[in-house]
Amino acid sequence: MENDQPLDEHARRAARTYGAAADHYGLASLGFWDRFGAATVARLPLVAGDRVLDLCCGAGASAIPAARAVGPAGRVLGIDVAEPLLELARARAARVGLDNAGFRRADATRTGLPDSGFGAVVCVFGVFFAPDMPAFAAEMWRLVRPGGVLAITTWGPGLFEPANTLFWESVGEVEPSLVRAFNPWDEITTPAALADLFPRAAVPAIVAASGQHRLDRPDSFWDIVLGTGYRATIDALGQDQRDQVHHRLLAELRSRSITTVSTDVIFGTANRPG
Repeated sequence: MENDQPLDEHARRAARTYGAAADHYGLASLGFWDRFGAATVARLPLVAGDRVLDLCCGAGASAIPAARAVGPAGRVLGIDVAEPLLELARARAARVGLDNAGFRRADATRTGLPDSGFGAVVCVFGVFFAPDMPAFAAEMWRLVRPGGVLAITTWGPGLFEPANTLFWESVGEVEPSLVRAFNPWDEITTPAALADLFPRAAVPAIVAASGQHRLDRPDSFWDIVLGTGYRATIDALGQDQRDQVHHRLLAELRSRSITTVSTDVIFGTANRPG
């Protein structure tokens, strides 16, 4: 059953951006989604029969491994605002025979779900889309049962560098008003900032992990542009402007032979007292 509450502007923008980006989620260049979704789940003390809520679940990068971890007796509910991503998640679950994973379109900050209903609540690369991140974290905490766990994963500093800087320079050449106009993932990129986000009643454990993502060729970064939040910027450009950004960015990436970009991650977890 879907949540019929109207989406606010933040949620509508995320839905447009990631609904459009869904057409690139299956590409190898976007493999970091699955990599860090699985890494988040691997840090959780899930057992057979657990109930898991995955907020901002996307195409199932964390919901699928969670469904495997809790087994047929468990249940995973994934919630996201982008229906095209949910369609991908449902198809992935069906392909691997995971009948215990379900997906619903709704605003993750206003699920309407009852208190303390889940052994684990997970949010991977989604908390920064909320206009009030502390309130969103408090809402997640509300949904964790006694003895359960809350997990929030966010990007570290310098995401996709050095290609990130080249992307924004390319955008600035054609439309300066759009430079960093939509990049909320930069709002929370340090362990201290993530720790402060958890509700006061929580005692978070924060782990910063440095990482890199390898591309088969410089041009593959354009797949990342079209399959992430950069898509909002690209879709705001006219076709001629888009072509100019594409041409300039690829020229810069090729001239520098860039095939590795930074993917530092911060994992935060907190156990709710039983």
